[in-house]
Amino acid sequence: MTIQKNCIVTLDYTVFDTENNLLDSGAQSLVYLHGGYGDIFEKIEKALEGKSVGESIHIQLSPKEAFGEYRQELVLIEDRSQFEDDLEVGQNVEMVFSEDDDDEIMLAYTVIDILEDRVILDANHPLAGVTIIFDGTVIGIREATSDEIEQRLLTQEESLFAMQN
Repeated sequence: MTIQKNCIVTLDYTVFDTENNLLDSGAQSLVYLHGGYGDIFEKIEKALEGKSVGESIHIQLSPKEAFGEYRQELVLIEDRSQFEDDLEVGQNVEMVFSEDDDDEIMLAYTVIDILEDRVILDANHPLAGVTIIFDGTVIGIREATSDEIEQRLLTQEESLFAMQN
C-alpha cells in the first residue's frame, strides 16, 4: 500500500534546526490522516504522497512552511498586578489579543519573564521563525475508517467555525 488520500500514516521522525540541534526526538510515532486535513505540514504531506512502508523523507521547511514567522506583535508586556502571585516562567495563560478594535481573539501566551512590576508574555509558537529539518520514515499505512474521516471533517468544521466567530 502507498500513501494516498484517506490513509492513516504512522511515521518515525526527528526534527532538527539548520545547525543540527535536535528539536524533537520523535519519542512517540506521528500518526495522521493523509489527504489535506491539516494534520501535518503541507510540504511534508506532499513529500510523503505515494511512499510505502520503509521509505523515508528528509525535508527542510522554512518558518512559513512550518511554525510561522516570529511575530513581535504577539509579545505582550503586562502589569504584574494582573496575575496571581504564584505565576512562573514557562506557565501558559490566556489573554485577549487584538490587532485592531474589531478582531479580538483569546490566545495562549507563555510567560517568558517576570520582572518586579511587569510580565513578558509570548504567543508565538516556540519554533516560530525557525527553519526545520524533518526526517521521517513510514512505519505504517492503512485505510482510514469512515468514522475517522468523518471525525476529522467535523473537527475541521469546528475549527473553521471558531475562527469565523
